[in-house]
Amino acid sequence: MVRRIDVTGTGGLRLAAWEFADPPKGRTEGERAPGVLLLHGLMGRAAHWAPTARWLAERHRAVGLDQRGHGRSDKPAEGPYTRDAYVADVEVAIEQLGLAPVTLVGHSMGALTAWQLAAKRPDLVRALVICDMRASALGAASQREWEDWFKSWPVPFATLSDVRKWFGEDDPWVERPNPARGEFFAEVMAERADGWRPVFSRRQMLRSRATWVFDAHWEELAQVRCPTLVLRGLDGELGRAEAQEMVRVLPRGQYAEVADAGHLVHYDQPEGWRAAVEPFLEQFAEDPQEEREPVPS
Repeated sequence: MVRRIDVTGTGGLRLAAWEFADPPKGRTEGERAPGVLLLHGLMGRAAHWAPTARWLAERHRAVGLDQRGHGRSDKPAEGPYTRDAYVADVEVAIEQLGLAPVTLVGHSMGALTAWQLAAKRPDLVRALVICDMRASALGAASQREWEDWFKSWPVPFATLSDVRKWFGEDDPWVERPNPARGEFFAEVMAERADGWRPVFSRRQMLRSRATWVFDAHWEELAQVRCPTLVLRGLDGELGRAEAQEMVRVLPRGQYAEVADAGHLVHYDQPEGWRAAVEPFLEQFAEDPQEEREPVPS
C-alpha cells in the first residue's frame, strides 16, 4: 500500500509525504507506533525509501518526505533552497504528521537536514541515522565539479534504458558498472515530449548544495543529544576516519559500515543496510518515550 499525505511546508509550500506500507503488524487500532521519517539526499525522492519503509513498517510508522524541489513536492523557481528552509520543512512535517518523537533516517543532504533539526529541536527527535554525509566542508572545487557533471548529462534521454546505462556505466563518475545507481536515477526521471528528463531542476540542485558545501557542520553535530548511528558504505563519500570522528563528537554516537556499498548504501546493498540499521532502530521500537534524554530547560 502507498498513501500520499500532503504537508504544508515553510511559506505555504506543498510537500508530498508518503507511507509505503500497511500499518505496523500486531498493534491494536489506536495504538501508536513509533515514527520514522525518511529523508532522501540531493536529487533523491521519497520513493527511493520504499523497500526500507516496508521492513520498517513491521514495527514502526514509516514515512518518506519529498523535500522541496524534489519528487512530487513543489519546486518554486526562486526557492528558497536554504538550509533553514529545508530544516523548517521537516520540522513542520513531523508536527503535521504526528510523528514526534521521531527517528530521523537521512541520506547525504537529508542526513545533514536531520542532524540540524535534531540540534535545533531535540524535543521532536528521539534517534537519528546519518548515512554517508560528511561534517567537513567540501569547498569550491567540489561545487565546480558538480556544475561540470550536470553539464555532461546527455539530456534528454531517449529511453529509461538509456538512463540506466548512462548512470550505471557511461557516466564518467562511475568507476565500474553499477546497476543500482542506474536504477536510482531512473526513478528521478519523467517522460516529456522530447524524451526523459529529471523531475528536478539541476540549477535548483546546485543552489541547494551551495548552502552547505562551503561550511563545516561539526558544531551542530555536537549539539545532537539523541542516540545517533553514523553509517557509511566502504566505497562511499564519507571516509572511515571522518565517520569515526563524527561518532566521537556526538554525545551518543554509534558507528556502522556496509561492505561493497558506495554512496547509495541503501540501494547498493539493501540487505547490508538493513542489517546495520535495524538493530539500532529496535532499541526504540517499543515505547516512543524510551531512550530519550530530557531536554534542558
